[in-house]
Amino acid sequence: MAPDPTSKLIHAATHFLGKPPDALTNQERVVLERAISKRALSRDPTLAFDDGLTFGQRLADGVAAFGGSWAFIIGFGVCLLLWTGANLLLRGAAFDPYPFIFLNLMLSMLAAIQAPVIMMSQNRQAAKDREVSAHDYEVNLKAEIEIMALHDKVDRLREEDLRNLILRQQDQIERLTRLVEKHVAGGEDKGESA
Repeated sequence: MAPDPTSKLIHAATHFLGKPPDALTNQERVVLERAISKRALSRDPTLAFDDGLTFGQRLADGVAAFGGSWAFIIGFGVCLLLWTGANLLLRGAAFDPYPFIFLNLMLSMLAAIQAPVIMMSQNRQAAKDREVSAHDYEVNLKAEIEIMALHDKVDRLREEDLRNLILRQQDQIERLTRLVEKHVAGGEDKGESA
């Protein structure tokens, strides 16, 4: 008769984690239940996370990815050089003469918009990293539990093999003892007849 799932959970919690079942975290309970039922725990947490993103969040991630790339840095550097070069060459007819006040205004507005967008993207990436880390913990915990269960199984098999070996040795010793007794008894009979 197979033990019920609750008794299996109680045994696994105390044996593998050293905790009573009511002291288990939700993650530990899920991992133990999956280990007991021999179900896989692996999944790709980034897929579920990415599927739930809104258009604005995806746009923010795209802006942050582009804003932190060499393409942006080089392109923006070229734009700055063209802007300042054109205004220096046009001197009196320049649309933004030195000290480039309009350029400073544009740069400030760009930074004012780009910084919060990048921070939103970083916060989302941090949340994604936390989710991936929690999943890694669950997978590692399940792997540890499976390894401990395998060690227990190997130990039981080794003990059973040792028990069988001892029983066979005892049987062989009994046989040898009978043979020796028979041989000694046969030798006494020959000695008495001589």
